[in-house]
Amino acid sequence: MRAPKHAFICVTRAVASLLSLSLFGLTSLAADAAELIPFRVGEAAPANTFLAIWMAEAARLYEAEGLRLEIVHMVGGSESGPALKAGRVHLVHIGMSSVVRANTSGRGDLRCIGSLSNVIRSTMFAAPNVKTAADLKGGVIGISSAGSESDSTTTLALGRLGLTRQDVVVREIGLDRLAAVRAGRVAATMLGEPQRSEAFSVGLNPIFDFYAERIPWLYSGLTVDHGFLKDHGDTLVRFLKATIEGNHLAITDQKRAKEVLARELKLSNQKIIDTSYANFIAETPLNAEIDRAGAENVLALVAPPGASRSLDDYIDTSLTDGLRAEGFIAAIEKKYATK
Repeated sequence: MRAPKHAFICVTRAVASLLSLSLFGLTSLAADAAELIPFRVGEAAPANTFLAIWMAEAARLYEAEGLRLEIVHMVGGSESGPALKAGRVHLVHIGMSSVVRANTSGRGDLRCIGSLSNVIRSTMFAAPNVKTAADLKGGVIGISSAGSESDSTTTLALGRLGLTRQDVVVREIGLDRLAAVRAGRVAATMLGEPQRSEAFSVGLNPIFDFYAERIPWLYSGLTVDHGFLKDHGDTLVRFLKATIEGNHLAITDQKRAKEVLARELKLSNQKIIDTSYANFIAETPLNAEIDRAGAENVLALVAPPGASRSLDDYIDTSLTDGLRAEGFIAAIEKKYATK
């Protein structure tokens, strides 16, 4: 039996209504995506210190704060000042050594607004033919780039070994320094996680281990251009909120955190994944707050004669101080039961 004509009209109207709702939903999603604030983060070196950002990205915490995050891969900290000033990135994950060098050389006017590591988390490993500190004399020490933490901590390590930079040849070799030292192409290099654990696993000689000493140091800062900080503090607060929550999420969801760590660092060895995660748990400042003692240590070693010794010219804690004062940090600690 043929359906009444009015039934077809009702069905047609219903389908049209559903299509309209679907299109409205898609349009709404597109509009929401378009309204997100673009925010580009420079990743100067892939390491476990970046886990808070990776976790926040995976959990879409930046989107919840109204940001569209893009991670931009960079090499070391030397290009950070120009990249931040030109707006190619809005924030860079680098240590304070790069900030001091940029600000005192005219290559930037930068500020660390937060920290993902307040101690030196690296070890100097020597090539297989290097047995003692004396064997380093005249050899090449590999660093990622001039002005990076691998550069400044190399100076510090050499001093602890009774050497100076004049006793060796310091050379920029990029990020894959483990392969270089293992093959003997350099006499020694500084390595953080996960390459630190990989170096131990293949039997390389840890000629000087900073990690064992737990030296206060602004080792992994969240760094911005000073002008951007003054003009876009509200955007940076959004970033900090998501990143801090990413830290808490990484602490409380071990399984997911290790999956993210393994994916982002391309790790398959479970022991190295576990060690890198344990290092993250032990040494990450949960609320991304800067330890001023660590910042003072960087300034004392890196700043040239005549440069400003005021921390306010290199760090700015006003945003994290504000988050604590307004109760955000207490609320996050309560949400994740991390206090």
